[in-house]
Order: sequence, then C-alpha cells, then structure tokens
Amino acid sequence: MTSQVSSEAGEALLGEQRSAPAKPHRGTEKEVRRLDRVIIRFAGDSGDGMQLTGDRFTSETASFGNDLSTLPNFPAEIRAPAGTLPGVSSFQLHFADHDILTPGDAPNVLVAMNPAALKANIGDVPRGGEIIVNTDEFAKRAMVKVGYATSPLEDGSLDGYRVHPVPLTTLTVEALKEFGLSRKEAERSKNMFALGLLSWMYHRPTEGTETFLRQKFAKKPQIAEANIVAFRAGWNFGETTEDFAVSYEIAPATRAFPTGTYRNISGNLALSYGLVAASRQADLPLYLGSYPITPASDILHELSRHKNFGVRTFQAEDEIAGIGAALGAAFGGSLAVTTTSGPGVALKSETIGLAVSLELPLLIVDIQRGGPSTGLPTKTEQADLLQAMYGRNGEAPVPIVAPQTPADCFDAAIEAARIALTYRTPVFLLSDGYLANGSEPWRIPDVDELPDLRTRFATGPNHELADGTEVFWPYKRDPETLARPWAVPGTPGLEHRIGGIEKQDGTGNISYDPANHEFMVRTRQAKIDGIDVPDIEVDDPDGARTLVLGWGSTYGPITAAVRRIRRENGHIAQAHLRHLNPFPKNLGEVLKRYEKVVVPEMNLSQLATLVRAKYLVDARSHTQVNGMPFKAEQLAAALKEAIDA
Repeated sequence: MTSQVSSEAGEALLGEQRSAPAKPHRGTEKEVRRLDRVIIRFAGDSGDGMQLTGDRFTSETASFGNDLSTLPNFPAEIRAPAGTLPGVSSFQLHFADHDILTPGDAPNVLVAMNPAALKANIGDVPRGGEIIVNTDEFAKRAMVKVGYATSPLEDGSLDGYRVHPVPLTTLTVEALKEFGLSRKEAERSKNMFALGLLSWMYHRPTEGTETFLRQKFAKKPQIAEANIVAFRAGWNFGETTEDFAVSYEIAPATRAFPTGTYRNISGNLALSYGLVAASRQADLPLYLGSYPITPASDILHELSRHKNFGVRTFQAEDEIAGIGAALGAAFGGSLAVTTTSGPGVALKSETIGLAVSLELPLLIVDIQRGGPSTGLPTKTEQADLLQAMYGRNGEAPVPIVAPQTPADCFDAAIEAARIALTYRTPVFLLSDGYLANGSEPWRIPDVDELPDLRTRFATGPNHELADGTEVFWPYKRDPETLARPWAVPGTPGLEHRIGGIEKQDGTGNISYDPANHEFMVRTRQAKIDGIDVPDIEVDDPDGARTLVLGWGSTYGPITAAVRRIRRENGHIAQAHLRHLNPFPKNLGEVLKRYEKVVVPEMNLSQLATLVRAKYLVDARSHTQVNGMPFKAEQLAAALKEAIDA
C-alpha cells in the first residue's frame, strides 16, 4: 500500500482514502477528540489472528499518512495450548501526526481477547489507559488456567483503567447468522469485529481491508464476506453503543516525510527488496541459498516470488548446504546470498572461512535472535556481533554492516552488496528480529538514486612472465582495493585452482611457505581495513560532554531517549554505527572528544568491548537481554544518570 506525501498537498494521494463501510448505522453524533499520537496493542491467543489484525490496522494507518512504528510479539511455539500465558500473541502499533521512532513504551489502548492476554499485558498499560475486553472468554475455567482466582472484571483490580467490556464473540456470531456457519467458524471472525471497532474509534480507512479480505479468501467468497460483515459490525457497534462516547482523530504526519511515494514496509521485506535492487544495479543474477529459520525465513519466502527479476532461490536441506550452494553461485558469477539467524551462522562458519580464502563476494544475512543455542526464536537480540567478527578459525576478517530501522534494511542490503562486489569478500549483514518483523513508512527511491554496482569480470590474461608469456593470475590484486579478479568458470584461458588450502600470492597455487602465509594473512586483513566507509556523523547541537554510541536496531530507542533528555534541557550527543568492521576512520577521534561514552546494546557489552579494546576509551555499557527492544523512557533515565554521574 502506497501513499504520496507532498509539502503542498499535505495528505495521502495514493492508496485507499478514508471511508466508512457501506451503509454503516448512524447513531447519535459523538464527540471527536484530536490526538497527536496513540499506542494500541492487540493481544490474544496465538490462534486469534492478532498479527493479521495489527497488520491490517497498520496498513490502513500507513495509507492515511501517519508516521508509525510496530512491534509484533508472538510465541515461539507453533501452537501453544489455547488460553495459556505462553500462547499469548500481541501486536503493538504506535502512530502519530509527527515523526516517531519506536513502537512506544506502553500502550494507551489494550485489546484483550481472553484472560491470558489481559494478564500477560496489563502490567504494561499505564493507569488511565483504555482496555477493551472480550467478556465472552472470561469463563471460570479460562481464568483459573492463568491464575485468576476471581474475575478481574468484577473484583475491582481494573478500577484504575477505562474498561470497555464487549462480548466480541457473541456479537460476531450474531452478526454472521445469515451465513449458516457453525459457531466455531463464526467465532474465527471476532478479530475482524475488533478491527472494525478500533477502525471506528480512530477514524481509519476501511476500503483497503475489505479489498484485502476479498483477495485473501478469493477461493472462499462466503468466508470473505463473513469477515467483511464482522468488520462492518464492529464499526457499527462503535458508532451506536453508548459505551464508546468518544472517537479520536490523529492527523496525517505531513511534516514528518520528505516529498515522495511511501509505503509501509517491514525490515525483512525491505531487506529482500534491497537485495533485488542490488542485483539489478550490479547487472548480476541474484542467488539465495538458504535453510528456513526464524526470524529470517520471510526473506526466503519473499525472494522466491521474484523469478521475473532473475532471482533464484534454493531451500537447502540444512544450513551448511545453503551457504555451500551460495558460495558456488558466487564462484559462478552471481550476487550470492545466504540468510539465517545466530544458530545457523555457527553451522556456516567453516564455509564463511572458505569464502574469505577464496575472496568471493557473498552476503551472509543474520537476522539475530535470542540465544545461546536455539534460545528465543521469536524474540530479538543483537548478540551475534562478536560471532560475526571472530567466529571462524584463523585470521578470517569479514566486513559487517548493520541497518538501524526496518526501512533502512533496504539501504543496508545495497551497501553490503557494494562492499562485497567491490572488495571481493563475504560481508555480514546484521539485522535482528525487532527490525525484521517491525514496520514503518518507507519512501520508495527512484532508480536514479541507487548506486551503480556493476563490476567487471576477468576476460583475459593479466600477468606477463619473465619470458614474455601472458598468463592469468587469479590472486593478482587491484592496487586500490586489493580485490582479486573475478573469473567466471568456463572462460577460455582463465582456468584456475580454488580451495581452502593457503594460496601462493598471485598464482593461487597451493603454498605452505611461512613467509607467503604471513603475507596473505596480512593482505586479506589490509583489504578489509582499507574498505571505504563514510565517516560517522555526530548529532551534538549543544557541545555535550557525554556521547551515546549505538549500532543496529537501538537507533530508534536511543534517538527517542536523546530527544527526551534534550526537551528537559539536558546535553547529550549521539552517534550511530552502520559499519562495524571496519569502523569509520574518524571513530577514534570522535570518541576521544567526549568525557563519557555510553553504549546501549541488547547483549552483554559486545560493541563496548570492541571500542574499549581498539580505542582505549572508557566506554560504559547499558545492556539488556530480555528479548524485547529498549524502552525510550528507561533508556533516557539511564543516560541521564550517566550524564549526572
């Protein structure tokens, strides 16, 4: 879904415009309040469709022109026992009429589809917040299952909140009587009733959702229409019931975006599009060798849809086969990619080392999750940095690039491809679950804005022997980049040997000579050290004494925290790293300008360890590893404490 934002028009011009369902019931005119932002969390059993509900609300919000940020949160189990705390799935959306950076610290509105959803999320809702509860699910057995001795709807424990008891299941079944569905079938549409109610409360567009439902259930038109009727019934319930006396408007964020065409995009989708764009800009076929693993699998799913762009995807039998096939594709002249998460990186490590030795362009996309071992498959973490930096035998340096927001995954993928192709090296692209599943508006770039990534293959001899014979040396390097030539197999006269055993400089022949080995090790390191990356930029309007340094997905929470501190007249500088190996050349000079350096990370001080070791600065860590992103308020408190210390 796209929308056009212009400074002149100041409104969405593309995509669905705001509209009510066909023939909605019109009751007494109700109060409409104007808000600048709101945070909504949908929560229910993992079978209640909360992710779909949140995704549809997000899509309509994007088409309306609000800035937004999302946080899907779901259980690792494929199907946890219904009605239990481990089975709760939620989707949080923060949208506003101005620039925002995070999904929000705490929801203003909680939609709880059952007792488990209420109990799992009530601790995050501030006093005075609104809670919409599906009362039909609050039977004694369901409440006992999650530890409620008495009903929270009746014992006064929710007195500090604005509670809206709504029999969502009953109302949905009643609305769908005409379809002749069983009660169980009809109940499945209660998430659409909830979506219709929230769409009325916040004046969201509706036509896009109705179109989506007709397309999703195109082969089951009765189910499609039943969902649409449930959706409209939810809208009309909000319009007519006395329990909802107020609805809310959040205007489009017309000043938050530069002029352009926008769409809502998740991190994994943006990364997939970035890979496709990189292959087109390089004029190379894109090859993905991958084994499914949460939270990286969506990239495999998405790229498999784009054969028309020269994309070839291979779902391998395991992680090792996936990267082996990708490295073979790189040898054959493709832009090669393998996708995984932390456990898969461990399995791929030997082949990554082989790619370092062969000096071929290969992108290793690591969508980080909680560890160790299989850890927390559906929770976020950024604890693979040291694994990406050092997790191979021998001296095997690999460049590392990290996106900072879901939309930035597109640009980071292109940057990783630039480095891989220019310097003939494998490159790590470190995203994480928070970025992968989260979403935000993305300005669709013009093709003219994208870099030219075309590279030349070797076409003939490149070295002359003492007797005048012209030969091809596969390890004769470009004097500027130290990249070796890329020769496509089958090119006459360019036959050469590959393998994991150390190579002789220039010829590529097997060599056990100690002096040659030291030369090759230092040369490979020098190639990585010499990669051209932009200087790090520092946001320091007030000449602060404290610098907060981040990387990856901490960008949003850090920036939101910095804004809070500055609104309270605090002085703090901010810098964020995209390139983690090599570091920007000016990083050391930047760090030494500040009395204090604070590094927030979702690990136990991995970047701080690297910074302290390389630059000998007293970098202080602020860490968490709870599977969730930082909250801006908590981070602001920690940074303020560091400033005042």
